[in-house]
Formats: sequence, C-alpha cells, structure tokens
Amino acid sequence: MNQVKHIAIIMDGNGRWAELKGEKRVKGHEAGATVVKNITTYCSHNKDIERLTLYAFSTENWKRPRLEVEFLMKLLDRYLKNELATYLELNVRFEPIGDIRAFSKSLQKTIKDVQDKTAHCDGLVQSLALNYGAQNEILRAVNKIKNSEDAITQEMLSNALDCKHDVDILIRTGGDHRLSNFLLWQSAYAELFFCDTLWPDFTTADLEKIIKDFTTIERRFGGLK
Repeated sequence: MNQVKHIAIIMDGNGRWAELKGEKRVKGHEAGATVVKNITTYCSHNKDIERLTLYAFSTENWKRPRLEVEFLMKLLDRYLKNELATYLELNVRFEPIGDIRAFSKSLQKTIKDVQDKTAHCDGLVQSLALNYGAQNEILRAVNKIKNSEDAITQEMLSNALDCKHDVDILIRTGGDHRLSNFLLWQSAYAELFFCDTLWPDFTTADLEKIIKDFTTIERRFGGLK
C-alpha cells in the first residue's frame, strides 16, 4: 500500500465560487483561506504526511486586476500573522517557496518572521508557493549551479530548487485539467487528481478519499511490477 508523504494542491476556484454566489471575487479568497487552515490541520494530524505544498500566488497572477492583487497581498499578510499561533500549536513548520523579492518589504518581513518562528517545529511542513512558477524556479536553480566545474546532475539541480522533495499526490480543484506551471520537476511521477469542486467547497473528506484512492494505485515509476 502506498504511503503519502508529500501532497501538493493547486487551489483553484475561489473567484468563481464567489461569483456564483453573487459576491465579489475577494470573498472567495477569504473563504479559500479558511479551507487552507482546515486542510493544513487535517494533514498535521496525519503522521504519514510530511509536507503540504499549496499554490497560493503564481508568477502569472500579477496579470490579475490591480485591486484583486492588492487584496491578495493583504490577505496573505493577515493570514500569516493570524495563523502563527496555529502553526505553533500544531507543530507545523512554515517554508515558503518562490521568489518573494517581488513583494513589499513589509510582506517579506511577515513571511520571514513566520518562517523563523516556526523553524523549530518538527511536524508537518506547510509550504505556500508565493510568486512561484516552476519554469522560473528551474531557471533560478540553473543559474545557481551553472558555473560548477562538474557536469550538472539531476541531484545537483534538484538540490538547487526551492522545493527539493518529490510530490506523491498533486490535486487540482476547480475543474481544469492542467498543472499551470506548478512543481513540474517535483511532480514527474506524482499521481494527479483533478476534481470539479471549487476550492472553498473542498473538504477534509474530499482529501481523505483522494488519499485512500492513492494507496491502491500501482506506482511503477517507469518500470514493471
């Protein structure tokens, strides 16, 4: 039976969820933040799960309307400050991935503060992908090691990435069937689960079913069994 160690989620559907309810898109993002807390709490109580990586803000999300982007920045800052106590209570270590240099100095400080204050936690690792794109991540990794005198190996490149851990389960909510530039290297042999449920409606029961289905999949990693 397969054991899940690393779950990655593309949290899609916040804006559509709000629009279907006749609300502004920002209401969907607020509802989605609550689901982040619920899913993180669930994973922290499952001792098999070591890492939870959530696609929070992509390198392409800057193309969204300015007011929506500004709201997302404020929501992220507020979420991290409010959830620090929860991280500590659940023994969850916060490790952001992505290039956060594009964010305001104050938001960068909040991100670093939460990372530093949870560094001692040795339970679940929750990573938020912030100003993250897999192609950007790979390019940055190549630039880190391009001057090496040795031939670049798979291990060298993997160790230079923001996220150095292979994904077991990759979930996308919201009905679309694409990876949208998320953890392309790490998901080479991930099991992919696409569901129509919009992120604010995604529950721990939905996640539990996906994990149960994952345990029965025959994973060959390119070989034969």
